[in-house]
Amino acid sequence: MTTRVLLVDDQELVRAGFRIILDAQPDVDVIGEAANGQEAIERARQLRPDVICMDVQMPVLDGLAATRAITAESDAAVIMLTTFDRDDYLFEALSAGASGFLLKNSSPEQLVEAVHTIAAGNALLSPVVTRRVIERFAGGAAAPAAERNLERSAALDELTEREREVLHLVAQGLSNTEIARRLYVGEATVKSHVSKILQKLGVRDRIQAVVFAYENGVVVPGG
Repeated sequence: MTTRVLLVDDQELVRAGFRIILDAQPDVDVIGEAANGQEAIERARQLRPDVICMDVQMPVLDGLAATRAITAESDAAVIMLTTFDRDDYLFEALSAGASGFLLKNSSPEQLVEAVHTIAAGNALLSPVVTRRVIERFAGGAAAPAAERNLERSAALDELTEREREVLHLVAQGLSNTEIARRLYVGEATVKSHVSKILQKLGVRDRIQAVVFAYENGVVVPGG
């Protein structure tokens, strides 16, 4: 299947470079471009892309606000692109609903891989960045977000005892292989549990499940 991509960046040269790289892929189709967050929202509604490569800092409306709006009303997956390797951008992007985070100094191969990864329904964060997410939440930085979710989500009640246990381990940063060893089950069983957890919680991917777990008290920051 062909992955439909929308490019969003206020620099035309950057968009042109990304288009050349992605258009060279037989299974990727760049269907449109936008120069700011407001245009991105409008183009996403019109074109219904599968993946959006979204810049963080833009005029009119920034990428974080645009991502919140787009992910709230569509199934498009967003890759946040920035020249800044800053934790505040990373955590704001994930909270906004982004499925991945990529630096603009990444190689063309990494950009292509990112689009393929996101299109396949997987989160795009390296193990190092994932650990930073976990450490940030565990250190208590998620407290403001948690205060905005005073009532635990009713979706938690839909989880079985084993699914809740798996979610707890996912939120601790364990991989499927590590969870399988911990619970003495097959890795395929863990994958099935994770898939059901994402579906029941209504989250896009594993990273969003981690955010959900901390914001809803499944794992206590600092605990």
